[in-house]
Amino acid sequence: MLGIALVLWSCANIGSPTGGPRDYTPPVLLKSSPAPRTVNFKGKKVTLQFDEIVVLKDQQKKVVISPAQKEPATIRSLGRTVEVLFNDDLLPNTTYTIDFSDAIEDNNEGNRLDGYCFSFSTGESIDTMSVSGMVLRARDLEPMQHVMVGLHSNLDDTAFTASKFERISRTNDKGEFTVQGMKPGKYHIFALNDMDGNYRMSRSEDYAFLDEIIVPSVREFTSQDTTFTFDRRVDTVVTATHTEYLPNDILLSMFNERYMPLYLKKTERVGRERLFVLFSAPNQLPELNIISPAEHAADWYVMDRREGNDSIVYWLTDSTLIKSDSIIVDLHYAKMDSLEQIVQANDTIVFQTRRTNAEIKAEREAKKEREEMNKEREKLMKRREKLVAEGKETTEIDLDIKALAQEERSRREVLKLEPKKTGQLEVTDTIRFDFHTPIGNITQSGIRLEHMQKDSTWVRIKAKMQLVDDLNPLRYMVQANLKPEEQYRLTVDSAAVCDIYGVANDSTTYNFKIKSLDEYGYVILHVNSGDSAFVELLDGSENVLRHERVKDGTVKFDNLIPADYYARLVIDTNGNDRWDPGYYTDHRQPEEVYYYPFGEKLRVRKSWGREETWDIYSTPLNQQKPEKIRKNKPERRRDSLERQETKNDDEEEDEFGSNAFGRNTYSGNKYRDYQNGNRY
Repeated sequence: MLGIALVLWSCANIGSPTGGPRDYTPPVLLKSSPAPRTVNFKGKKVTLQFDEIVVLKDQQKKVVISPAQKEPATIRSLGRTVEVLFNDDLLPNTTYTIDFSDAIEDNNEGNRLDGYCFSFSTGESIDTMSVSGMVLRARDLEPMQHVMVGLHSNLDDTAFTASKFERISRTNDKGEFTVQGMKPGKYHIFALNDMDGNYRMSRSEDYAFLDEIIVPSVREFTSQDTTFTFDRRVDTVVTATHTEYLPNDILLSMFNERYMPLYLKKTERVGRERLFVLFSAPNQLPELNIISPAEHAADWYVMDRREGNDSIVYWLTDSTLIKSDSIIVDLHYAKMDSLEQIVQANDTIVFQTRRTNAEIKAEREAKKEREEMNKEREKLMKRREKLVAEGKETTEIDLDIKALAQEERSRREVLKLEPKKTGQLEVTDTIRFDFHTPIGNITQSGIRLEHMQKDSTWVRIKAKMQLVDDLNPLRYMVQANLKPEEQYRLTVDSAAVCDIYGVANDSTTYNFKIKSLDEYGYVILHVNSGDSAFVELLDGSENVLRHERVKDGTVKFDNLIPADYYARLVIDTNGNDRWDPGYYTDHRQPEEVYYYPFGEKLRVRKSWGREETWDIYSTPLNQQKPEKIRKNKPERRRDSLERQETKNDDEEEDEFGSNAFGRNTYSGNKYRDYQNGNRY
């Protein structure tokens, strides 16, 4: 009996059902109403029925209906069905497309139906032409996800800004797009981050345009496939005919032209010492004339401003103005009128001091402490005078006076004098100071920089503290010839540096040691860009670490800290040493950008150099930016899990598709293949 029981128990505990293998299959469309590519459609609803329960994901940014609807359609999933209810009257004799992108997925596993588009016509024929391509952000070649791509058959320049797109689509999460349902003809194509939802460009939005006219066309090509028998003999050669819609390699470079209406954005008094003026955009330097208080010094401020004059701080130097609770000024500045023309404006601005109760209380307490200490000092001095007059010993009273003086010094305000970096410096570093208030006076003789000799003695060397940037009165550096592997000592005497309010520093000393050149590497790049270009060296977060212009086809980065770097090249068309966006009104494209090829990083080691030849056109643009620093990455799909699970951990896989979109790659010269061999 015990044996039988054990057998029964083991049979009853074989294990829970696993539910079978994971489902990687996307939903399958079984039928629709109307049928795909129906003509003479008169209804207001489209129904799609699938083989399993489906849901819609991110439909607001992924699903697009073309032509655009004034009143958005209602799109919903109900079990195995997806419904599209049109809230607008449909246009007559028009082809409509409902591009779902990859918004439809099954309910259980999240497998997506990728690139699904449904079309029908309200007329007797349906338009079937299409064009496709990719949208990249011009500044850094990021794929632009879920932005609108639109077409105009009206080839006038004003169509982009005055009329709605005739046909639209959206990019997917790889930046790829296909505009379908097109008639034969000539078109201009655009990309638009349509923030206001009016299907036309406004200058504050990100956009892209192509100067070339797009002419959709169709070509057929054949391919052969061979089947084999089990003993590896040829069984059948099948010839298939395929249809290809062209162009399918359009590249749109998206940018923001940095258009900002010019106006006075903010005026504020920051504490008692600063007047702050902020404009919405770079501007000419404004003029401030003090109305009240009327009595003040002619040189009543020190200016602290950003390049472009959009942000300006006026540090008050006149004591009358500092003490005044209210300062009234006549401000002359430039602004933009309703016709977007630059005009001169005049405003009367009141800069009012706003103090909190806590600040008022602190000021009162500080004033009271100063008064009490002054009274105590007077009292001690009178006692001392009396002792002297009586011929008595003053040692004890002298100690009290000295202690009071030390207490006063400890409470007085001191100018902070702290280098940006101490200890070990890179060979590219400088001895830099960032102050909290503008500096009024520097006694250069009180600033001593010394160099340690081999016998460990210190010898003073030539050095001078000076401004780094004339626009910024807070940033200074000690100008000196610092050598690798050497030690230095900087001593600043008490009161050697004073700010504009008379606050001085305490005596201080700092030590520095410069690294050895053996701690660094270098990179030399030979590029075919021409010399109207510069290269930016980037870190893993795409921060610009170094910037060098191309000279005689070469750029060199010396004294690099050992690390992994990335390189980005900009064709500097106007030679201003920075990247510039395009401008649609002038048909000016953004300046071209390229990344070091094949997604490679430049690995730098100690005492080691790397010299490379960089053909900026050899790799298609959409494949140039390294995946590790790419920010707009495609979402990971569950239907790719099977491939990922079976992949060896040591294998590298191009998860996002290294062959670009369709059957073509995107060339280095932006709009046409640099190499004819790029087509498959």
